[in-house]
Amino acid sequence: MLKNNVMMVVNPVSGGLDKGYLVDQVSHYAQQLNLNLMCFETTGVNDLDNIRTYYKKFNPARVLIAGGDGTIKIVAEALKLEDVIFGILPVGSSNGLATDLGLVKSSEENIAIAFQNHFVAIDCIIINGKMCLHLSDLGLNAELIKNYHKSAIRGKLGYALQIFNTLLHAEKSFQVIVKTNQQLVETKARMIVIANSQKYGTGVVINPIGIMSDGKFELIILKKLDFSVFFKIIMGKITVSSGDITVISTDNAMISIDKPISFQIDGEYCGTETNLDIAMSKRKLKVAMLKV
Repeated sequence: MLKNNVMMVVNPVSGGLDKGYLVDQVSHYAQQLNLNLMCFETTGVNDLDNIRTYYKKFNPARVLIAGGDGTIKIVAEALKLEDVIFGILPVGSSNGLATDLGLVKSSEENIAIAFQNHFVAIDCIIINGKMCLHLSDLGLNAELIKNYHKSAIRGKLGYALQIFNTLLHAEKSFQVIVKTNQQLVETKARMIVIANSQKYGTGVVINPIGIMSDGKFELIILKKLDFSVFFKIIMGKITVSSGDITVISTDNAMISIDKPISFQIDGEYCGTETNLDIAMSKRKLKVAMLKV
């Protein structure tokens, strides 16, 4: 590992923002620290393999990630076997992980934090063999993400515009069986959230008891979900202390559904699923943070 080498992975389309100025800022900061910055842009084609190859070529001591939750997940999955500190620069459409970590600051502040030697080690969830760092869900929000990615309008406005379209064409509730070591739940649901943390990228608290380093995740089962509640989840605030919401805290779960339902991981639409095998990973993700 070369201590003077820093790798920066940039998602050029995340959040609908031009990343050129951010790259220039990071490059200037790295020069002040006498560090060599290597910049890699994702393309959506073979990113996992290409990130691994780029990493092995330069063997950096630190990897900066400029993007949203989906970009962070791709980089973390690509480098899951490497012992590296990640610096997060949240410039995506969904920045839920950064929000939970308190990294939604100015670009100057986030860049300074990204180069810190102090870090926190956060949990990773494995769902059907895929890594989840933040929030995944089945149902309406995953359907919203699918519609959003088809839309030409990016950012929070793009999400807001797709809420009505998603609810208008949404299917009815689905039957679900959830098995953990502690309990068995059979119910109808409109949406199930698999939460490693507390907030969606909008700042909405969907899982108040979530702690990203406690070795557990939460399942939030929303049995009823009308327009007002769904809008609060995406744009506002919702409480989980409702009779129509069940919360399960566990380190493993099996979810079975009676029909294929839209599914997303960290803001990435993953198609439809009828069965999910969920467990905590033994590995943790090191994220640069200010020392408090």
